[in-house]
Amino acid sequence: MTTPWGELALTRFPEDPRDRLRAWDASDEYLLRHLAAEGVALSGAVVVVGDRWGALVTALAAHRPVQITDSFLSQEATRANLERAGVEPGTVRLLTTQDPPPGRVDVLLVRVPKSLALLEDQLLRLAPAVHEGTLVVGTGMVKEIHTSTLQLFERILGPTRTSLAEKKARLIFCAPEPTLARPANPWPHGYTLPDGIGAASGRAVVNHAGVFCADRLDIGTRFFLQHLPKSRGSQRIVDLGCGNGVVGTAVALANPEAEVLFVDESFQAVASAEGTYKANGVPGHAEFRVGDGLAGVPAGSVDLVLNNPPFHSHQATTDATAWRMFTGARRALRPGGALWVVGNRHLGYHVKLRKLFGNSELVAGGPKFVVLKAVKESGV
Repeated sequence: MTTPWGELALTRFPEDPRDRLRAWDASDEYLLRHLAAEGVALSGAVVVVGDRWGALVTALAAHRPVQITDSFLSQEATRANLERAGVEPGTVRLLTTQDPPPGRVDVLLVRVPKSLALLEDQLLRLAPAVHEGTLVVGTGMVKEIHTSTLQLFERILGPTRTSLAEKKARLIFCAPEPTLARPANPWPHGYTLPDGIGAASGRAVVNHAGVFCADRLDIGTRFFLQHLPKSRGSQRIVDLGCGNGVVGTAVALANPEAEVLFVDESFQAVASAEGTYKANGVPGHAEFRVGDGLAGVPAGSVDLVLNNPPFHSHQATTDATAWRMFTGARRALRPGGALWVVGNRHLGYHVKLRKLFGNSELVAGGPKFVVLKAVKESGV
């Protein structure tokens, strides 16, 4: 990436030479050009929210910024990109969306997230630290910035306007009003699951901002809950890409002897899963882990993996995440252990499962979704 301060070699995480997706986009470049062209001092406490792969904080490392992200993968990419750029460890402070925010913010740079709810939550959490002299600049692609985005900045921080578009990217300028009467933070949000979905029927759900389906059960998960495997005994089960933890909690309710591992790369998701699990007083044992799928889980240590894989990475449609999840599941499963997957019928996950496991069984099918099962065979 070419910046006003020189060239940067940047990669996503995990690094894959075959991945054609860049670790930055035109909105990152636009923001950096603007800061340089305006001669912004970037003095005081610089906070960067939603920096997707660390491009912004790596370029601005000399100003010792704080990065706030919901993504474990983004945080790991940032660490690698900072090291590649020769930045001393500790120069950039890496925080998650679940960490207490800085007490003072003099420069706030916001890479607009896909989730309006996550933006709302983060702006409300940071608002007390913003003062009248704080420079606030947001950035995003034109298709990511809507009237509702601008209204959110204006409602929480102060008067807001946008720049002209450049290379399909746009900037957001906000003039903070510390005396603004802002609403209370509505996150996390809770709701009750419907009946007719097995052990989880009528149970409580906790959703932190930015986690999929914040106010209702999505139809894919509902279909999965109606066709979950019958778990018995002290099995080790993984809710892989757990989101708000509904699937893993349902399994734990049905089999209190099971040990359930909830895994997601989103800090908000794992906090939601833990909230959902605890809200239902499940008597079994559970572990909550933020990470890159099943990396770090010992090989051959798991009996059952349940997975509803995402097929988007930010705005890009890709099956790379699903493939990594399936590969990780195969490694982590014991011989005879099974991966159960729910997905849109048109995604053709059965082809990938057969290629990886040598088998794929259709457990249940509907007009839109299918539940598939793949078993790790002995000696594989």
